[in-house]
Amino acid sequence: MQWLHRPRVETECAVTDRRRVLAVLAGLLLGFFGTLLSAAPASAHAALVASDPGNGTIVPDAPNRVTLNFSESVQLVSGKIRVIAPDGSQADQGDPTVDGGQVTIPLRSGAGRGTYLVSYRVISADSHPVAGTITFSVGAASTPPSATEESVRVDPAVRALIPIGKFLGYAGLVLLVGPVLVLALLWPQRLNRRGPGRLIWTGIGLVTGSTLLAIYLQAPYTLGTGLFDVRVGDLRDVLGSTFGAVMLVRLGVVIAAAFLLRPLLGGAGAESKLDLALLGVLGVAALATWPLTGHPTASPVAGVSVVIDAIHLAAMSVWLGGLVMLFGFLLPRANARELGAILPIWSRWAAASVGALIFAGVVQALIEVASLDGLINSTYGRLILVKVALAAIVIGVAAYSRKLVKQRSAEESPGPLRRIVSIELGITAVVLAVTAALVQISPPRTAEAAETAATSTTVTQTITSDKMAMQVDIFPAAVGNNSIHLYAYTLDNKPLPVVEWKATAALTSKGIEPIEIPLLRITDFHAIGDIALPVAGEWTFKFTARTSEIDQSTVTMTATVN
Repeated sequence: MQWLHRPRVETECAVTDRRRVLAVLAGLLLGFFGTLLSAAPASAHAALVASDPGNGTIVPDAPNRVTLNFSESVQLVSGKIRVIAPDGSQADQGDPTVDGGQVTIPLRSGAGRGTYLVSYRVISADSHPVAGTITFSVGAASTPPSATEESVRVDPAVRALIPIGKFLGYAGLVLLVGPVLVLALLWPQRLNRRGPGRLIWTGIGLVTGSTLLAIYLQAPYTLGTGLFDVRVGDLRDVLGSTFGAVMLVRLGVVIAAAFLLRPLLGGAGAESKLDLALLGVLGVAALATWPLTGHPTASPVAGVSVVIDAIHLAAMSVWLGGLVMLFGFLLPRANARELGAILPIWSRWAAASVGALIFAGVVQALIEVASLDGLINSTYGRLILVKVALAAIVIGVAAYSRKLVKQRSAEESPGPLRRIVSIELGITAVVLAVTAALVQISPPRTAEAAETAATSTTVTQTITSDKMAMQVDIFPAAVGNNSIHLYAYTLDNKPLPVVEWKATAALTSKGIEPIEIPLLRITDFHAIGDIALPVAGEWTFKFTARTSEIDQSTVTMTATVN
C-alpha cells in the first residue's frame, strides 16, 4: 500500500519546494526595494577635458572644424551634435567623426564673425550619455545663438528602471550560476531536482528579461526621450552599437545554456562531461558581458578591470547562489551523511569565493577611486564604504557558519546553520542593490578629469587703448614655460595689421625686472611668443604694437601665474 501514499508525498514535496523558491525570491525582493531607495540620477561617466577652439575663447579666423576631447572613448548619437553660427544658422557640415575620445566636427566656410554654440550628446565607453555645450567666438564675442542646449536629460521612469533592471540581472546571475554548480557537483542523486530546476529557470528568466529591458531602456536613456517615445529606428541604433552587440551576445549565451541545462535539470544522469564543460565556457562568456558594458571598459587599465570585474561577479554568483541552494534545499532535505560530505566541500568553495571577492573588490576600488579623498567625499566612494561594511558583516556571519561546519554540528542539527545562512542572504541582497546603484554613478577618476578640465588656468583678456583692442591668451598661466598669443583689432572689432610687436613680463613684488618676450608674427594681426616664468605671482605684461611708421600703441595687463 506504500505506493498509494507516494503521489501525496510527492505533492507535499513539490509544495515545500515551491515555498522555498518563493522564500528565496522574497529575499531578493528586499534587495529590489533597496535598489528603489538607492536609485540616483544616472551620471555621465566621461568628461569633456578640452576642445579646439577652447570654450569661451576668441579666435581670429573661422576654423574649418571643431574638435572635442573626452576623458574616455565615446560613440556618436545620430543628429545630436550641432554647431550654431552667430546668425542662428547651422555651421556644421557633413557628419562628425570619432577616434577614441576625440570627436571632430567639420564646419562650412563663410559663417561669419561672432559667437558660435557647439551642442553635443555622445555615449561614453561605459554606455552612459554625455551632453553639454561650449561656445567660441570668431573675431569678437557676440550674443550666443538662442538654440536649445543639450543636457543629460533622463526621463524619471527610465532613470528608475535602469538600476532595477541591473539588479534583476545580478539576481538572475546568482540564481543561475551557483545553483547549476551545486546541482552538477554536490547534489545528492536521491533528491528530486524540481525545486532547484524552478530556481534555475527563474534565473534564466531574470537574466533574459533584464537584458531585453536594458536594450529597450538604452534608447530613451541615450536620446533623452520619454519611456514610450522609442521608435524602431532607435532600437536599431542601439542594437548596432557596442552596447547592443554585447547584449545580443548575452542573450545568445543564455539561450544556448538553457538547451544544455535540460539534461542536468532532468536528473536522470543524462548530462555528459562535454555538456558541463560547454556550460562552463558559456558561463565565462556570460559573466564577461557585464564588465564590457560598465566602468571597466573605460578604466585606464581596461583589460585588467574587465577580468577583475568578471572574477568579482563569478565569486559573487557562486557564493550567493550556493547559499540559496543550501538554505532552500540541502539543509532541509539532505540527511546527516549527505551533509557530512557536502558541507566541508561547500565551506571550501565559500572561502575561495570570499577571498576572490575581497581581492577583486580591492583592485576595483584602487582603480576607480584612486585616492582617500575620492573614497570619503564622493557618492561613489561612500557607497563603496557601505558595501564594504555590509560585506564585513556577511563575512563575519560566514566565518561563524564555517565554524559550525568544522564542528560538524550542522549535520545532525542544521537549524542554526540555516538561520545563519538566511541572515547572509538577507544582507547580500542589499549588497546587490548597492552594486546596482554603483554602476550608475561616476567614479571619482571621471569627476577628477572633469574638474581638471573645468579649472583650466588659461588666461584670456582683451585690453584696449585709444587706437586699438588687443586680445591676449596666456597658457597655462603657471610656473614654467608659457605660450602667449596676441591678436590686434580696431575698436570696431576688425583685424588690425601690425608691423612690429614687442612684449615684456615683470614681477616687481619679487624683484623681477621686465623680461623681454620674443614674438613671432604669424599673420598681419596675430603674433605668438614663449616665455619661462620662474615664480608664481601677479605678473605685469606690457605689449606694444606698431601699426605704421609713426603709429603705435602700448597696453598693459596683469595676470595671476600659479
